[in-house]
Amino acid sequence: MKNKHTYIVIMAGGIGSRFWPISRKSHPKQFLDILGTGKTLIQDTMERFASFVPKENIYVITAKEYEEITKEQLSDLPAENIIGEPYRKNTAPCIAYISFHLMKKDPEASVIVAPADHLILDKENFLSICSKALDFVNNNDALVTLGIQPTYPNTGYGYIQFNAAEVAPAVHKVKTFTEKPNKELAQTFIASGDFLWNSGIFFWRVESILKALHIHLPEMYEVFSAEKDKFNTEEEKATLEAIYPLCTSISIDFGVMEKAHNVYVIPSSFGWSDLGTWNSAWENMEKDYLDNAVAGNKVMIIDATRCVVHAPKGKLVVLQGLDDYIVVDTKDVLLICKKDKEQEIKEYTADVKRNMGDKFL
Repeated sequence: MKNKHTYIVIMAGGIGSRFWPISRKSHPKQFLDILGTGKTLIQDTMERFASFVPKENIYVITAKEYEEITKEQLSDLPAENIIGEPYRKNTAPCIAYISFHLMKKDPEASVIVAPADHLILDKENFLSICSKALDFVNNNDALVTLGIQPTYPNTGYGYIQFNAAEVAPAVHKVKTFTEKPNKELAQTFIASGDFLWNSGIFFWRVESILKALHIHLPEMYEVFSAEKDKFNTEEEKATLEAIYPLCTSISIDFGVMEKAHNVYVIPSSFGWSDLGTWNSAWENMEKDYLDNAVAGNKVMIIDATRCVVHAPKGKLVVLQGLDDYIVVDTKDVLLICKKDKEQEIKEYTADVKRNMGDKFL
């Protein structure tokens, strides 16, 4: 069986606050058809990997309140492969947990960890790069990430600096990680030519990531290790409930990738976007002759350019005179915001919570 020791872990627990107001806590962006393609982001991600490994080797880790909607949207995935985390603790505990789970199931396991809400247009090239990365981790004690060739100084992405020399075909040693730089620093990075966007897609053998967790996050490692015999048993769910409160909330990037000495990157280009913001949606949607991207069947645009408009089906929206705006209409919220202020939408939702409570979130 092809790739029988390869497992996919899709992380789907986020709340997508930068896509507010269509992304809500009760129904976040990974479960939405943001681009109007007829498929939700998580369905698209699942489909991408279903040709690469057997379906029983695909796991989805989400928040426990999203277990049911995940099962509805991925109805052909085995129900036991959809795991609800008891608490949101960022990505390191999630990866520690699934690594112990898989080590018990298959000590030869190698893993691809991918977010549920990314867009990948060139699927064939993406899967070819995945094969390259897996070959490398299966033959080396290595943690690999995919780096995307940057096209402009985006301040919403992390950046990876890499050595020019290849250690294997297309594989480079990572020098530094930098989280979300300011615009001036991002411009410097791009001008230097040795920085890539961090895609957040990782490859490793379970054995290698457990070793790295033991070295760099020893307290977290010990908490899971002490209960490892209960994984893949009926006690697993209750065990997770007990373990998670003891874990620090930390990302795998901060906890392991930035500290480890065996981290490598493959510079990649496969039509990638993390679809983290309305601007990234605008970049990937079809546009009219004035560069407006519209999701909605009754939207009229007059003298407006470079806007992204999202409106409910059947609702008439007439837009005049706006340039470079985000306009999102839902049944209970209307957002009108300049595109260059999109990184602040998260702050606006905090203000909404303070002034109006959780009702609109």
